[in-house]
Amino acid sequence: MKLIPILPAVLLPLVVACAPANVDEPRKIRAPAATATGEPISCISSNNIQNTEVWDDYTIDFRMTNGRTYRNTLDNRCPGLGFEERFIYETSISQLCSTDIIAVLYSGGTRGGSCGLGQFVPVKVEKTKK
Repeated sequence: MKLIPILPAVLLPLVVACAPANVDEPRKIRAPAATATGEPISCISSNNIQNTEVWDDYTIDFRMTNGRTYRNTLDNRCPGLGFEERFIYETSISQLCSTDIIAVLYSGGTRGGSCGLGQFVPVKVEKTKK
């Protein structure tokens, strides 16, 4: 009796699903244009974050209590961030820094994948409707 190896055929869809996305695929950016108003900084005070605006899987605007806005553009795509438009983070200090990790927060409170932040760039955002 001859055994036919079916394991590779069963695993192939799993391997393909785990393959990296096409690196040539353009980023789907929905963030409005913004003009930098200063130099990028590594950290912002988490106590002074008034609200956040998640635009897509790459871009988050942090609006501060003093009226400033800092745009954080992630180096890599954070899947689900643009759809859910919310995230969580943990920090032991009262600052959120470019070395910190955020996680997508799905409806129902489920925590999604983790993503690294980028530098915080002070910006003036053009007015736009989402």
